[in-house]
Amino acid sequence: MMLVNSQYLPRIYDAVLRKRVASKGAVLVEGAKWCGKTTTSEQLANSVLYMADPAARSQNMLLADAQPDFLLEGETPRLIDEWQIAPRLWDAVRFAVDQRDAFGQFILTGSSVPADSSLMFHTGTGRIARMRMRPMSLFESGDSSGSTELGKLFDGEPLQPAEAGATVEQLSFLLCRGGWPRAAKLQGDIALQQARDYVDAVVESDISRADGVSRDPHLARRLMRSYARMESSQTSVAQIAADVAGNSSSGPSARTVQTYLTALERIFVIEDMPAWNPNLRSKTAIRSAETRHFVDPSIAAAALGVGPQGLLQDLQTFGLLFESMCVRDLRVYADALDGEVFHYRDKTGLECDAVLHLRDGRYGLIEIKLGGSKLVDEGAENLRKLAKRIDTSRMPAPSFLMVLTGTGAYSITRPDGVIVAPVTTLKP
Repeated sequence: MMLVNSQYLPRIYDAVLRKRVASKGAVLVEGAKWCGKTTTSEQLANSVLYMADPAARSQNMLLADAQPDFLLEGETPRLIDEWQIAPRLWDAVRFAVDQRDAFGQFILTGSSVPADSSLMFHTGTGRIARMRMRPMSLFESGDSSGSTELGKLFDGEPLQPAEAGATVEQLSFLLCRGGWPRAAKLQGDIALQQARDYVDAVVESDISRADGVSRDPHLARRLMRSYARMESSQTSVAQIAADVAGNSSSGPSARTVQTYLTALERIFVIEDMPAWNPNLRSKTAIRSAETRHFVDPSIAAAALGVGPQGLLQDLQTFGLLFESMCVRDLRVYADALDGEVFHYRDKTGLECDAVLHLRDGRYGLIEIKLGGSKLVDEGAENLRKLAKRIDTSRMPAPSFLMVLTGTGAYSITRPDGVIVAPVTTLKP
C-alpha cells in the first residue's frame, strides 16, 4: 500500500517522479534538505527503509556493509531514504536492478552526495536515473493562480488575460518564507523562521558533513551572506572572496572560498544558472559565466538577516532576490515541461534573465522585473532586440517573449506581442 499523507500538498514533481520510476529500475531523488524529497517519494513508494532512523541506524549500517540485499527486500517501488550515509547501497541497488530486470524497483533520496564516493564502483548509468527536486514554486504552495500556463504558450495558444494583483508586501513575505513545504502552511514569523533555521543548520553542521571536512561556521556564515549579496549576478569567486574579507588583510583565499562553495553545491544549497548559447546572426561574443543563485531566495534573505519589511526598504536587494524567486519557480516548471533554464548575456551588454529551453528545441525568452511600467517597457525592448539577433535559419524563433513581473494587476499580451505576466499567475 502506498504511504499516502492526508495533509500532503500535491507537488509538480509527483508526475515527474512517476514518469521516471516507470522508465528506470531505480530513481535517485536529489535536492536540498526540507524541500520535500522524502514526503513526495513516500506517495509513490510501497515500502520504505529510513537509513537515518536512530532506532535502527547502527543495524542498517552493518547490514549495508555485510548483507545489503537484505535491506532491499520489500514491496516495490521501495524507498531508501538518505541512502548516501551508506554509499555501498548504490552498487547493491544497481546489481538488484540488473538481476530483477524490471522498472520501478527503487527510489533513493538524498540531501547530499556521498562524502566518500570511492565506495561506489559503478556509475549506475542505464539503471539509476537522477531527478533533481527543488523547493516549492508559488503554484505548488497555492500562491499562484496558474492562469498563465507555460505549456500552452509553447503550443502557440494565445494568453487569456487574467487578474493578478499581488502586492509588494505579499511578494516580500513569500520570498522570505521560501518554498519549504512545512513553511507553506504557516503564517507570520513562524513561517519565516524555517529559512533562518535552515541557514543555521547549514553553517553549523551540514557544510562540514558534505565531504567530512571540518569547516569554520563563522566563515561559512560570512560566505553565505556575501553570496546573498551577489545573488542574480555573474560575480567571480575572487570577487566573493574579496567581499568576504571586507577590509581585513587576512581574509580567505579564493581557493578556500571555492572549497566552501563546492560543499554548498554538494548539499544542494546553491545552484548557479548556466549561460545560453544560441545561434546568432552576428558573431557577437556570448558571456559564459554562470549566474549566482541559492536554490531558494529565502536562504539569501535569511543569510542577509533581512525580513519582509527590510526588503521593502531596500528595493535593489528586493529586485535581485525577486529574480531568484522567479528562477526557482521557472526551474520547477521547466522540470515538468522537460526543459532547463539558462541566462543570456553578450559582450554588448544585452541580457536575458531567463531562457526556458525545452528538450525538443522550443524556447521562451523571459525578462524579470519586480514592477513598474518603465521597467516592463525596457524588458520588452531587450527581448525584441535579442529575438532579432537569433538566426532562425539555424534554430526556431522563440515560442514567446515574456516580461515576468511581481506587482502587475493583470497578465496580458502587449500590442508588440510581448507577454506581461505576474509570477503569481504562472504554472507549467
